[in-house]
Parts: sequence; structure tokens; C-alpha cells
Amino acid sequence: MATRTYLDHAASSPVVPEAAAAMRELLGVPGNPSSLHAAGRAARRVLEDARESLAADLGAHPSEVVFTSGGTEADNLAVLGVQVADRPQIAVSAVEHPAVAAVRDRHTDVVVLPVDAGGHLDLAASALLVGPQTALVSVMWVNNETGAVQPVAEVVDLAHRAGVLAHSDAVQAFGHLAVDFAASGLDLLSTSAHKLGGPVGIGALLVRRGTRLAPVGFGGGQEARLRSGTAPVALAAGFAAASRVAAGRRVAEATRLAALRDRLVAGALATVPRTRSNTVEPCGPAIVNLTFAGVRADDVLLLLDAAGFDASTGSACTAGVHQPSEVLLAMGRSLDDASASLRFSFGPPTTTEQVDALLAVLPGIVERARAAA
Repeated sequence: MATRTYLDHAASSPVVPEAAAAMRELLGVPGNPSSLHAAGRAARRVLEDARESLAADLGAHPSEVVFTSGGTEADNLAVLGVQVADRPQIAVSAVEHPAVAAVRDRHTDVVVLPVDAGGHLDLAASALLVGPQTALVSVMWVNNETGAVQPVAEVVDLAHRAGVLAHSDAVQAFGHLAVDFAASGLDLLSTSAHKLGGPVGIGALLVRRGTRLAPVGFGGGQEARLRSGTAPVALAAGFAAASRVAAGRRVAEATRLAALRDRLVAGALATVPRTRSNTVEPCGPAIVNLTFAGVRADDVLLLLDAAGFDASTGSACTAGVHQPSEVLLAMGRSLDDASASLRFSFGPPTTTEQVDALLAVLPGIVERARAAA
């Protein structure tokens, strides 16, 4: 079988050996962590150890960690669970992940906060839109399509000056940037295991102590009465193990991946005519978004796939249907450009040789895609 190059870590990153080992040890072990017998108590100890470990890596208190099924559920709980009397409004940035952005379809009063051409929040304009009717401001830490890093400290200040709760989807930030919940001032923060080498099926919402949040589902209330369902002990242990690995190598890995990011951007701009980078500083180290004018993104994606490269046209959470990127449209890109953009995202296995191999085939692939458009 031909060797493939995986450049879609922002969608899901391979499970690291440490996480796999932690889960393997527990998969055959019985015990519901809500049960009072010995097996249940043993499962509860594993679960709480994982909670404490994750809290330490995120700069949180263990009681602030609410395990969920992933980043999407964590985001949903944050934006739908905030209920403040006389404050019916939710404010979200124009470049949120669908797990937050779709609140516009579920909530009657949502304000969209604008961004500039680099995808960064327009703080001055946003300040005018957040007011006495607003209950929550939600702005993602690192954009999942472009890698844009948002000014989280300024967002928190803007929200708190208005007496508003602040939430950030940190799914793409955790493991790549320094994420310290206590120091951030955020009231709510979402994260997910499988973006940093943990298992699919578990994430967490951090809820600052004293923050009032209502459950959006019902059941046994196992997670601080905010999230119901039997806690997946093995997945929690895998999440904690992956988090420890990511935290331990974060600084060196961020430097390495940023160099690969810059290498890909510079190489593509130099060798592929009519190419534009949508990844603008400040940006995370692991995501590159490029527009190849005059192509259909799906054509480029399929040609790359045939050449052995796995990439993406944007968020993987859109049921496999490619549409013009809402994120790029919010950044002022044309409909054509928003339909001609690809995302390449890196992780621990990504090498300089892989980036150079991509750059070697990219000009020819884009030329073929333009001819077919």
C-alpha cells in the first residue's frame, strides 16, 4: 500500500500511544463510576484522577471540569445553558465553529460580532453590540479553518465590563497554545480529546466556579448535574493521557509546526500562481488555509487524495457536504474564493519532507483543477 500523508489533524489527530495504552488497560474493567460497590468506586477513582490531571493541564480546578461527548456538546451546553433573567441575547463571532454558530437557528436573539479581513474579531464594533440584553459572548480561541488566534483577554474584558459571561471554544487551541483557564478570566471553555491525540467521543466544558448554567438534556445528572449519562471512564483516561503528552511537548512542538506552516505558505505563494493565504498573524501553528483562485476546492481535494495527501476544504463537521466557507465569507472573501479554499493542518507526525512533497505536486494539481473548472 502506498504511503499517505495525513494533513487533516484539525479534523482529528491520531491517538497517541500513551492514550491508547491508558484506554486498553481499562476497556475490559467493569464498573459504573456512579455505582457504590467496589468496582464502581474503582471506576470513580480513575475518572476523578483523569479529571484532576486534565484540570492541571488546563489551569482549572477539578470541580470546574465537566466531561462531555466532545467539543460540540461542550459548545452546545455553553451557549444554550446560559440563562440570565432579563438578558435574552447571545453574542457570537462571525467565524465560529458550527457547534456555536448554529445557535442562530435555536435561539431567538443572537448578535453576530464582526471580524476583519484576517479573521480576527473587530473589538471596537463588537463592543457596540454587547450590552444590557446580552447574557453570553462566545468567541473561539483558534479558528478551525484559518488558524486565526482571537484576542481572548480583550474579549473577556469586553464581556465582563458589560456584566456578561465569556465563553471560548478552545478545541483548536488546547495542545498548541498556552491555555490557562484560571488566568484567562473566561467563565466557560470548551475542549475536545481527539484534536490532540486522544480518543473520539469525549471532551470537556470548563465551568468557572460560581457560574450558573442549566443542563440542556436530562437524565441522571452525572457530571455536576449539568450533563447526564454514564461517564466513559476509559475515554476519560485516554483524554488525560493525551493531554499530558500534548502539554509536555507543547512549546517545542508549536515552534516546529509554525516553521512547517510558514514553509507551506511561502512555498505555495511562490510556486502556485493566483494563490492567497487566509492564515494571517496572529495565528496558531498548525493550520494553513489557502485560496487557489479559479478552482473548485473539491477538485483540488480529490486530486490531492489521488496523489496520497489527506487535506480538507474546511470544517469536518458539516456532514461531508462542501459549501462556500462561511468563515471566509465573514472575512470579506468573494463567493468564488470561499469556494476555492483548502485547509492543511499539522500534528506530531507531520514532517518537513511531507510539506516539501506536497509543494512538489501542488502546482500541477492546481493547474489541472483550473483546467477542469
